[in-house]
Amino acid sequence: MRRVTRLILGLGIAWVAAAAPALAGPAALPRERVLDTMKRATRFMVEKVAVHGGYVWSYLPDFSRRWGEMEAYPTMVWVQPPGTATMGHLFLDAYHATGDDYYYQAAAKAADALIEGQLASGGWHYFIDYGGPESTRRWYATIGRNAWRLEEFQHDWGNATFDDAGTSEAMQFLLRLYLEKRDPRFKPALDKALNFVLASQYPNGGWPQRYPATKSPYIDHGKPDYTGFITFNDDVAAENIKFLLMYQQTLGDPRIPGAIRRAMDVFVAAQQPAPQAGWGLQYTLDMRPTGARTYEPTALVTHTTAANIRQLFQFYRLTGDPKFLARVPEALAWLDSVRLPDRLIKDGKAYPTFVEIGTNRPLFVHRRGSDVVNGEYYVDGNPEHTLEHYSSFRTIDVAKLRAEYARLKAIPGDVIAKDSPLRPSASAPLPRYFLVDLGETSDRNLAGKHPSAAALVASLNAQGWWPTELKTTSHPYTHDGSPTPAPGDYGMTRVGDDTDTSPYIDPHPAVGISTGAYIENMETLIAELHHAQ
Repeated sequence: MRRVTRLILGLGIAWVAAAAPALAGPAALPRERVLDTMKRATRFMVEKVAVHGGYVWSYLPDFSRRWGEMEAYPTMVWVQPPGTATMGHLFLDAYHATGDDYYYQAAAKAADALIEGQLASGGWHYFIDYGGPESTRRWYATIGRNAWRLEEFQHDWGNATFDDAGTSEAMQFLLRLYLEKRDPRFKPALDKALNFVLASQYPNGGWPQRYPATKSPYIDHGKPDYTGFITFNDDVAAENIKFLLMYQQTLGDPRIPGAIRRAMDVFVAAQQPAPQAGWGLQYTLDMRPTGARTYEPTALVTHTTAANIRQLFQFYRLTGDPKFLARVPEALAWLDSVRLPDRLIKDGKAYPTFVEIGTNRPLFVHRRGSDVVNGEYYVDGNPEHTLEHYSSFRTIDVAKLRAEYARLKAIPGDVIAKDSPLRPSASAPLPRYFLVDLGETSDRNLAGKHPSAAALVASLNAQGWWPTELKTTSHPYTHDGSPTPAPGDYGMTRVGDDTDTSPYIDPHPAVGISTGAYIENMETLIAELHHAQ
């Protein structure tokens, strides 16, 4: 599960203005019951679950096993969302909703956990292991090395990563916490993080996936180190821009405006010429699309193209510069050109993930073997028997993108950017709530999608946690994979044979403690407090 902080998007970063109107519905719960439920649930997480103030994603009730994206040691916390920084954001949201200093202190503990694990460069890895270097080496030699599909966990690069928003969310949380009370003990880590983002940016404005550069195992296999390439995948550039905007509009730094403009310009430079006017996941430093993990071939990528079009819309709102809209029609035309024939559309996914450069033919990814030792990924033109864990098919609402382009095109640049945070001396507070959508269209309020506040008050158990089905699990590490494939077909499964430590969907899920469920449920209760006011 990947969770990125939800902001109500305005000018690249969200500013919450007036309170949302109260919603019609059942009578509000007594405020005291909501506050008591929130406090009991939070005390359990802070006092029973946290390690050094930090969190992973899920736990068995007896804590005998726990997971982030991978199975974790008891000495580990996860930086990658929905981990420690996401919890910190939630605590600050709860502090704003209740005024109870307990939540601020919980946020401070989460910050301390992140600061303890901040690398000398100023960034973060996917996780922090307080067990020390030997514990981390043991994890990589066993659980990490045998995760067939999670190649980013098979080797310890020894540096920080921008992948999956871990570093960016940690930075955003530290900024938000520091601004809360200007406690000077959080400022050095925040300064290190800002310097890390600025130092890791390439002169043309892009960012690598990992920094600083280090020796990669891919080089030993005759492949380039994809972690040093300019990365759009998983919103690396977009998340860094978001942090820089937040920092500039609250604290300010003369280095930031130029860094933001270079970062925006690299999106323009990376768009390929028509008729294939899309984007790839990553680029070499001379701006050629390139592959990444072994199931991410060198290709143009439809969902990345859609994401980058949306970013160009944001950049136009920030700057009013027409160059950010100029080639959007070419990108939309390219997406139209690669739409799959109806017979190949699967579950409404009408676009191939990967498209071959030059030919415009769709590329489909497959695998053979049973584990990380004997298995391999390969790419061809066959749309059958493709990966489940990394879909070869995507859902993209091209009509919606085209309508938004038309709407923005009709607004003059000086009008749309008049309140931009990039204006000289622009300043504004951060939103009070980062994870909670208080508006009338909030998914918190869609009947049947989430438990009601009343149901959450009733379902918190005596220990203080919400029993939740842990839908993903993994094989415990017992031994390394074999050169001989195990019997069976693992071509479409999320996991290989019983040596594969990759997480997979559990057909008979255990009930346990979920950090993500705690966050979702607390959001609902915070919204309940807000609307009851």
